[in-house]
Amino acid sequence: MSIKPGKVSMYVCGMTVYDFCHIGHARVMVIFDMIARYLRYSGFEVAYVRNITDIDDKIIARANENNETISELTNRFIVAMHEDSDALGNISPNLEPKATLHIPEIIEMIKTLVDKKHAYAGSNNDVYFDVSSFERYGRLSGKNIEDLRSGERVEIQQEKDDPLDFVLWKAAKPDEPSWPSPWGKGRPGWHIECSAMSTYCLGNHFDIHGGGQDLQFPHHENEIAQSVCSTDEKFANFWMHNGFVKVDEEKMSKSTGNFFTVREVLQKFQPEVIRFFILSSHYRSPLNYSINNLEEAKSALNGLYIALRDIFVDTSSVPLKEHKDKFNACMDDDFNTPKAISLLHELARDLNKNTNKTSKEAIELVVSLRFFGAILGLLQDEPQKFLQAKPDSSNNCLDEVSIQDLIDQRVAAKSAKNYTEADHIRDHLQTLGISLEDTPQGTNWRRN
Repeated sequence: MSIKPGKVSMYVCGMTVYDFCHIGHARVMVIFDMIARYLRYSGFEVAYVRNITDIDDKIIARANENNETISELTNRFIVAMHEDSDALGNISPNLEPKATLHIPEIIEMIKTLVDKKHAYAGSNNDVYFDVSSFERYGRLSGKNIEDLRSGERVEIQQEKDDPLDFVLWKAAKPDEPSWPSPWGKGRPGWHIECSAMSTYCLGNHFDIHGGGQDLQFPHHENEIAQSVCSTDEKFANFWMHNGFVKVDEEKMSKSTGNFFTVREVLQKFQPEVIRFFILSSHYRSPLNYSINNLEEAKSALNGLYIALRDIFVDTSSVPLKEHKDKFNACMDDDFNTPKAISLLHELARDLNKNTNKTSKEAIELVVSLRFFGAILGLLQDEPQKFLQAKPDSSNNCLDEVSIQDLIDQRVAAKSAKNYTEADHIRDHLQTLGISLEDTPQGTNWRRN
């Protein structure tokens, strides 16, 4: 149940904008866009907030490396992030708060924590959260505070009372951005940014808090501690974490070279293929990025578009109740998109078996495919356009005019009963990644 009937409030930890978005960011974008879409379809008014971290150590370091201002760096990558998100078919969040625009709220929350004895100023003028003051610390991640403390392998820091205590406010350093505060000039720590922005946008207590699994500890654990201690209210009712993204079964990492930006992947695959690939796994499961897996996703999505080809329906039509009940059952099962996609394939198989493409049954199947696809952000293109689209990086691929010219030559060869030449043209096109399908209405083609 949501806190307010008919309404859902959802906060998702967004990107730190110092570089282009990678495939892990793409998963966060697509998963929580899917969740927002389905909740809206289910009748909820959704307030979806995804923050932008535009000040932290990595941003400062990258700006210095590039010899540019922090705002120049972050503004450039915010634009790039929006371009990548739009390309993947995501609907923009309702709000995208930036950390630097919420410094007053951050300072006020820290001041409250200090006043309530949950935080203290260290000898270095940094302000720290006192983890021992929050007895429920570690419950989200299932970690025991004493085990964490005994296993903490850090240098002794005299300015902190406890190795587990984490920074809320960092004292200003030379040539770094800073803001005035009761503890002197400085800037916020990462964890407090999200607590301040989420409660500012959605209130002290909201429905869903989401993000990548890597944020569960310590980021989300720290958010809970500082938020609850500041407001004396429950923070979020539900926590949702999407699983890790691996590359060829290895942890994604820049240092090992198995790291791909969204833009790099879009050079090879259409945006809907990437979205389909992400939704083909349950959001909590690990996702293995590989060229083979993306090619399988491309083939599977092709199959759905082939079933829809040459059948046009009113997109405002509503699916049969039995189809809606099946789809809703899949999605109500913890947003089980793999099961929902299996249903799409089932509908496509039934459609392919139907020899009368203008029949009531065929039209109902097409309506269902289009309708449910739209909820997932899929099947948004015209089938022929999707099937014939050329990847961005494939400059050496045949263009549509050249393909059609070869198809015309093949038709002429068949008319002249020169079947050897006709087969030769078909085989030649196949080697170039072009598949042909002869129909009573003519020859259809698509890129493999």
